[in-house]
Amino acid sequence: MRRLLPPDDWPLRQHSRHIAARPHLWHVQDFGPEGAPRILCLHGAGGAGHSFRALAPLLAGRWRVTVLDLPGQGFTTLGARQRCGLYPMAEDIGRLCAEQGWRPAAILGHSAGAAIALRLADTLPDGPRAVVGINAALSPFQGVAGVMFPMMARLLAMNPMVPQVFARLWRDAAQVDRLIRATGSAIDAPGLACYLRLVREPQHVDATLAMMAQWRLDGLRARLPALAVPALLVTGAGDRAVPPEVSAEAAGLNPGVRHVPLALGGHLLHEEDAAAVMAEVEPFLAAHLA
Repeated sequence: MRRLLPPDDWPLRQHSRHIAARPHLWHVQDFGPEGAPRILCLHGAGGAGHSFRALAPLLAGRWRVTVLDLPGQGFTTLGARQRCGLYPMAEDIGRLCAEQGWRPAAILGHSAGAAIALRLADTLPDGPRAVVGINAALSPFQGVAGVMFPMMARLLAMNPMVPQVFARLWRDAAQVDRLIRATGSAIDAPGLACYLRLVREPQHVDATLAMMAQWRLDGLRARLPALAVPALLVTGAGDRAVPPEVSAEAAGLNPGVRHVPLALGGHLLHEEDAAAVMAEVEPFLAAHLA
């Protein structure tokens, strides 16, 4: 089913358009100075490009900003359900960039989007000059959860009724607020309303479950010591979804990767305090995109 564009009150809706690039119909928001270096922004699992609603306009004061919704999530129509893992998504985003003539000078990713950013940095023919990860999800679940969570996602994703049931259950904004607070974050009412809309959409839920079921990080982690692109990993001290130690460990594998821990914010750090994130990201990007 073709996904409609966002409603008029969706963040940055004036910049929205759909772009067909095999196999998906992508929802893209593209804005900022023409001809300026391009920054590609990638959200995490279960989110959408709206998570950059505060940070992207700050970046767009100086650079061209392109925000994507990942396949099947947000307002991107999923064209092939088996292409929701890390490597297929990176490949499909690379194809989109090639067809549009985009050569991202930097790629900025939140959570799982940071893993995709690093994969793209390793595979794009004309790769970025810098990568930024915000609470980068560069480690699989540990212990029993490492076995059970992916298994549960696969079982749920196999049942076509699960996304519809899940979407019907999440009718209460208080439930969504509790889910977000469980990650260590507290976001504003407009942001909460966006997540509420997303979890009520069976297609979004289905694509998120498919992404969880297909997610593998082993190859990416093995490549981190050889990463040739400078990377900045910013973390929030209160992140309960991806501990800051994950980024600290990644930085220890490669001298070109720098970890900046902030003493504030949870997993949705860039939604809670975009200015604090920008204060770390801007000088890093300016140094590498000059």
